[in-house]
Amino acid sequence: IGEVQCDERPERAEPLSDAEREIIQDSWGHVYKNCEDVGVSVLIRFFVNFPSAKQYFSQFQDMEDPEEMERSSQLRHHARRVMNAINTVVENLHDPEKVSSVLALVGKAHAIKHQVEPIYFKILSGVMLEVLSEDFPEFFTAEVQMVWAKLFGAVYWHVTGAYTEVGWLQVSSSAV
Repeated sequence: IGEVQCDERPERAEPLSDAEREIIQDSWGHVYKNCEDVGVSVLIRFFVNFPSAKQYFSQFQDMEDPEEMERSSQLRHHARRVMNAINTVVENLHDPEKVSSVLALVGKAHAIKHQVEPIYFKILSGVMLEVLSEDFPEFFTAEVQMVWAKLFGAVYWHVTGAYTEVGWLQVSSSAV
């Protein structure tokens, strides 16, 4: 009888060092000055490359044209919310409890209210890293991207923890 291997959830998210926290905060400072535009760019690339993610948004789920998406008030609003949530995490990296509670709220809202597959968080963070490294190449070097990948890993860990808590099954194997 073959044993089924499932992704073991690690005990905790790998904590950032002080130096890594500083790298995140410094690089984010440049991004956040243009937070709405960057957020919109990230979401448009996300929805163009992963159109199944649009199903959760009534206003632009049928839009194909990126320029039309860009004019959507619902998309711009969500872009602001995403960027503000990341900003809250970045500003509170010194306070793991605060980060944990913010991400638990985000996770629960997406699980219960919006019924969003958790894998989209992982996909979105990949898209975000891509856009940041293209738009801010001088601040998002390979080293900086590695630290951000570590942070996004922790974000995903917290968010999926909230999904598990509310009874969402199969967090790791959700297919898009």
